[in-house]
Amino acid sequence: MKVSPGKKIYFASDNHLGAPTQEESRPREARFVKWLDEIKQDAEAIFLLGDLFDFWFEYKHVVPKGFVRTLGKLAEIRDSGIPIYFFVGNHDLWMQDYFQKELNIPVYHKPKEFEFSGKKFLVGHGDGLGPGDHGYKRMKKVFTNPLSKWFYRWLHPDLGVPLAQYFSVKNKAISGEEDMKFLGEEKEWLIQYCKRKLEQKDYDYFLFGHRHLPMEIDLDGKATYINTGDWINHYTFAQFDGKNLKLEKLVF
Repeated sequence: MKVSPGKKIYFASDNHLGAPTQEESRPREARFVKWLDEIKQDAEAIFLLGDLFDFWFEYKHVVPKGFVRTLGKLAEIRDSGIPIYFFVGNHDLWMQDYFQKELNIPVYHKPKEFEFSGKKFLVGHGDGLGPGDHGYKRMKKVFTNPLSKWFYRWLHPDLGVPLAQYFSVKNKAISGEEDMKFLGEEKEWLIQYCKRKLEQKDYDYFLFGHRHLPMEIDLDGKATYINTGDWINHYTFAQFDGKNLKLEKLVF
């Protein structure tokens, strides 16, 4: 994809809509929808890097109620012809084909390579990558196991959805709230993951979320790792104008 003059590609992650409650997250949702409405004027494409929702599960005929403002705005933008790409996070990892069928937005479960105006990007949510994080990796295997999803699906939504929402908000190991401090390059497993990927292939930029901490890290002069932060405390996002990628902070 070539970025047209005056256009930008936007990246955002970790909205956690619905946390801690629908009512309390609504002001954050309003800011996000307003931002989407503003960037549609010059967006070449929009990347949502996971954990848009604090919990999401697709039953055969049911999805969680709420988020209509966000879903409506995404549908409007996509219908206007602007591409939107969605990467599932650890909170919405049970997403299947609802976005694809209803919004025409492709959904990715693993990092994916892109090339924009001659620059090579590796984009994803960032959970479970790199060394360490073994507890989460084990948990993810359980949650993504087809048998686990089958059993959960048999819970009535009136029971299953609030139960999952409760644990999603309360479990800090899942929510990432305890990881909002920079740990140093040696302990930041996403930085280590990026460095290992550079040993295998050349990239210009790595874009991830999950850490809830905006970062822009030079990888030994070979590439740049950017973490998009979150829309809970930081309200940060990244934008690429065809030449430069940089972090920005929402002003409100």
